[in-house]
Amino acid sequence: MNRPPTPVEALVRRRFLDGLPPDDPTTAWARHWLRVLLEQDGSATLLCELVAGGPIRLDVTHQIITDDVPDEVRRQLPGDAFIERQVCLSFDDEVMMDNLTYVACDRIDPALRQYLLDGTAPIGHLFDQRWTRKQTVEPIDDVVARLWGRSGLPDPAAVRAYLLQMPESTCMLITETFRAGMRWRLPTGSSRA
Repeated sequence: MNRPPTPVEALVRRRFLDGLPPDDPTTAWARHWLRVLLEQDGSATLLCELVAGGPIRLDVTHQIITDDVPDEVRRQLPGDAFIERQVCLSFDDEVMMDNLTYVACDRIDPALRQYLLDGTAPIGHLFDQRWTRKQTVEPIDDVVARLWGRSGLPDPAAVRAYLLQMPESTCMLITETFRAGMRWRLPTGSSRA
């Protein structure tokens, strides 16, 4: 018998290095793995699925169309209306990532807009369907504050941001925080190290 899904607010959410002893070889390995996650320029969604060994859970925890965005978002993205979308990616009831994305509404086509608003799949699945390029940017303090204001557990060492470009223009600003769930089934001594 299948159990009902755990409510998103009850998922285990830990900072990336939580629970690891400071001078342990496993901690050194986890720090290196975090650096790989922060520096890689592919799909973090795909990495989540590889770590999990299959599909991951997506919870859209906040999504609106708004013109109320931090000033720095307006400097990075064109337009006046934005989708503000916060998601949690998890596996086996533990959070792998908390992400906040701003999407310039007038820079995406109607099909993509509906795909995003439907909230049924991670943005990372787009990378297989459309030409995209990422440009790394410094995380924006006001964006990170909104992300962690909703998710909790600030973790400055585990956050990155980038602009997503499509052939027409830059259309998204994505800010990601990697969580301890990204260590699942990796050489950390146990499945929930």
